[in-house]
Amino acid sequence: MSNQNIAANLLRFRLAKGLTHQAVAEAAGITRAAYTLIENGKTTPRVSTLQKIAKALDVKLADLFAQPFELKHVRFRAKKKLKARSQILADVAKWLYQYNELENMLGDKEEYPLARISLQVATSGERDPEKLAAKTRELMGLGVNEPVRDICGCLESCGIKVYPIKLASHDFFGLSVAAEDGGPAIIVNVWERIPVERWIFSSVHELGHLLLHLDSYQVGQENENPEEEKEADRFASEFLMPREAFMREWQEACGLSLVDRVMKVKRYFGVSYKTVLYRLYLGGHQDIWAKFKYNYKEQFGVSLCREDEPEAMDAAMFSVAENERAAEPYKMENADFLPGRLAGLVRKAIEQEMITLSRGAEILRLDLGKMRALAASWVD
Repeated sequence: MSNQNIAANLLRFRLAKGLTHQAVAEAAGITRAAYTLIENGKTTPRVSTLQKIAKALDVKLADLFAQPFELKHVRFRAKKKLKARSQILADVAKWLYQYNELENMLGDKEEYPLARISLQVATSGERDPEKLAAKTRELMGLGVNEPVRDICGCLESCGIKVYPIKLASHDFFGLSVAAEDGGPAIIVNVWERIPVERWIFSSVHELGHLLLHLDSYQVGQENENPEEEKEADRFASEFLMPREAFMREWQEACGLSLVDRVMKVKRYFGVSYKTVLYRLYLGGHQDIWAKFKYNYKEQFGVSLCREDEPEAMDAAMFSVAENERAAEPYKMENADFLPGRLAGLVRKAIEQEMITLSRGAEILRLDLGKMRALAASWVD
């Protein structure tokens, strides 16, 4: 057995569980000094000792002997330092190794046509997120105005491996691995307390990094680059909601309240309400975040928390195939069944001073107070 393999695995498991040398040693019934020597690879332990240590760490004995898989070309950023970082990287490396081994065994490996976009960025320096998102959709065979209904299928059809993991953290949403390390691969945190819409956005956000920022794929870099994060966000926004399609849906719902309008567009594209607000923010509505929160509280009587996702999608929507969705409308919500044409006509008439607010309220069967609130929430 290799002392260095054992040492690397012990360090990884201990850090992932947030334990000290002393805590592991006490649980295994050995001295701290003895455990430290084993973790540093400076002594050859007995199998019986390793069995006790494995039990203390709640892992299998075989896990201590396993060959550590290492990744180098990785983009792994988080808002806060993660104790589980080394464990996540090891798990992803092992998963990628097994994935590629199986592909090679079967002679069944998907092509990666999006590599030409990364090459274009590297050679020309062209980093316009919106243009590259449109090109990516084209290469994936998505229509110009087509909503993305099966993001996992889209990614995998282009040779990108997708790995959902669960980590109880609101500060880590995903990471990605370059082709040099067996990728390209996108790893998404599908913890149940993170909305499905965020899973979808995170996967496309990481796709943006794979295409725009391959030069920053270094496992040792842990801090986020604000400019690169903004570019990846813009890429994801355009990919999930192409500008032309977004503007069409947004204008068709122009007579609805701001909250209902956002919900309707959110459901159509299968994105987070924050993605819709972000698109509006990019379009010049600098106060849209505060305005939405204010109107949401006015409409529902409660404030939105940071992790909330109104009318969230079901977890199955992250990977369900398009033909399965077509069989039956999925989890219809109020925002899916709000007719917008009449409200749009009322808005137009009021803005052109053809009718009064009270007349508009009568047509829409609203009391005057609600009509005033509706009109106050309208944005272009």
